[in-house]
Amino acid sequence: MKHLFSLMMLLTVTWLSPANAEVVKLVTLQYPPYQYQEEDQVKGMVVDIVNEAFKRLNMDTQIRLNAWPRSLSMVKEGQADAIFTAYKNPEREQFLDYSKTVLMPQEVVLFVSKDSTISFNGDLTSLADYRIGIVRDISYGSAFDEARKNGTFKKLSEATNLEQSVRKFQSGRIDILISNRYTALAMFKQLGLSGQFKSLDREVQSVPSYIAFSKANNLSGLRDKFDNVLQEMMSDGTYNNIVKAYSE
Repeated sequence: MKHLFSLMMLLTVTWLSPANAEVVKLVTLQYPPYQYQEEDQVKGMVVDIVNEAFKRLNMDTQIRLNAWPRSLSMVKEGQADAIFTAYKNPEREQFLDYSKTVLMPQEVVLFVSKDSTISFNGDLTSLADYRIGIVRDISYGSAFDEARKNGTFKKLSEATNLEQSVRKFQSGRIDILISNRYTALAMFKQLGLSGQFKSLDREVQSVPSYIAFSKANNLSGLRDKFDNVLQEMMSDGTYNNIVKAYSE
């Protein structure tokens, strides 16, 4: 009887072990600090959140970084099970089952030096005379992009990438840096500049992004399970702890 009990316990452990877990195939794009390739590993803030959620569902993940159109095509055709971090629109909803819970809000904010007196009340015209650092060909949300198109800003300073823009910021050549919040915080940390800048209280715009599952693979049930686990992670502090690890 003792041997039978031991065998049953061994089978139970084997069934629950990651080696026997179902594998979910995920696609996304290179977008640090949310998701990025480092040597042969895919890492990042959202990668850690997604991996932890599927771990709680006893599922392994295979994550592939592609150009965004390629990732969308793969999940549409059922070559991948899910995609993140995806904005929601009617066209994509034709072939994707979106999570009900927002996976990661994409916050566009304004950074100033820590002793700056600049403020922002939501009116972009109030920033017209400041030197604002931007990265060429990057969208900062419909509100800022439209204001830029209309010639609201008189002193935009373009850079080829975020690091170059931050270097300008550090040297005092711009007054305001506009960026995705966590992308900028990760860059400050990478360059040893954490604590030198602050974000203004009012965000420019926040666009929710989600994980979305392939309708071709009939995964609405898995979507619901993922939603439940994601909410659990938000409640027990795991979600916030992961975010803090990449932003402090």
